[in-house]
Amino acid sequence: MTDKTYSQSEDKSWIAPTVDHAVSGTVSLPGSKSLTNRELVLSALANSPSTLVDALESRDSALMIGSLVSLGTQITRKDNEIVILPATTDMDLNAHIDCGLAGTVMRFVPPMAALFSGSVTFDGDKEARLRPMKTTIDSLRKLGVIVEDEGRGTLPFTITSNGEIAGGEIEIDASASSQFVSGLLLAAPRFTKGVRLRHVGESVPSLPHIEMTIACLRARGVEVNQPEDNFWVVEPSVIHGKEVVIEPDLSNAGPFLAAALVTGGEVRIKNWPIETTQVGKHFVVILKQMGANISFDGQDLTIKGTGVINGIDIDLSIGGELAPVIIALAALADSPSRITGIAHLRGHETNRLLALSTEINKIGGNAKELEDGIEITPTNNLHGATWETYADHRMATAAAIIGLRVPGIVVSDVSVVSKTMPGFVSMWSTLIGAN
Repeated sequence: MTDKTYSQSEDKSWIAPTVDHAVSGTVSLPGSKSLTNRELVLSALANSPSTLVDALESRDSALMIGSLVSLGTQITRKDNEIVILPATTDMDLNAHIDCGLAGTVMRFVPPMAALFSGSVTFDGDKEARLRPMKTTIDSLRKLGVIVEDEGRGTLPFTITSNGEIAGGEIEIDASASSQFVSGLLLAAPRFTKGVRLRHVGESVPSLPHIEMTIACLRARGVEVNQPEDNFWVVEPSVIHGKEVVIEPDLSNAGPFLAAALVTGGEVRIKNWPIETTQVGKHFVVILKQMGANISFDGQDLTIKGTGVINGIDIDLSIGGELAPVIIALAALADSPSRITGIAHLRGHETNRLLALSTEINKIGGNAKELEDGIEITPTNNLHGATWETYADHRMATAAAIIGLRVPGIVVSDVSVVSKTMPGFVSMWSTLIGAN
């Protein structure tokens, strides 16, 4: 299952299509990456088999599946279902796990792997070696796991465990990523004492992702409590196997929603969940502020552009993954924008704040990087140029949005979209009528 190549074509560069008409179409999104990878981990730790329906099939999910198979999990896919037979922890491991550039793999799997005796080495793409991992490494050491990282606090590192984690009280600094919290919470039911986890430091970004983790745990019978802010308690529990239907990925809806605003068109997103823990749900409120009309018809969302894109002043600390879409729209807006609360984006697939400001300025825009965000002043000077993607899927989709209005935007490596949405180019072309 893990040897599939997720790329668009041999030629990685792509000219983002420009349109002079209002787009109109319907989009069916692939499954949520965040939910898919959480449910894969919980299924591998469960007490019985699980089935995931409509799970994402992408590079990130393939890397997660590969890591779990390395830990002894049996995983098979047939049509739109994945069946997971949990691994037994009574084996000695000597494994190597490729994290690629997937934050969920590099931060969710090490605490789980420590439940096995033996050694496991974690490494990934060269860009992954720049992503912050010190909190995961430090937390594992506090739990009694031996970690060899040569003092780097990043990939690569090797963990060695006796297969038993006592758990109990632990403090961590998760100000760089909520994934540090989620990684520990997912494995904590299998700790002897569970965990009483407290965050110390600046605010935790993307708190909805922790709420998603908690909801996934509770749905499998795990007792999770949050007595106060930045403090989570997971009791030692059985994780039940179950069938889970994965929701469409609402964060990946962003570019398609943005296309309606940029072109003054109308886009329908199929099966938009009304109740969800996904951070992408906030697009509804944010894009209304930026000038969209949004309505629901049954389980579908329809967005209509009005021909106006309003600038916005917003704190996006709840969901920094939405920022590239909002920033791309801000570059095309009718008034200035200020997007803050996203300093943690400097530690994502790339330094997204620097990358976005660099590329927007390269095409004649006016973007100023702030301490915790970015400030955009629209200009009439936007022009075509090669848009670098920095191995970051959301840089590629941001370029596609801008390219709708600005001719000659050449995306340097569109294959990076395979991380979460391998079919993006064909979906985009179909929507805007560029086939």
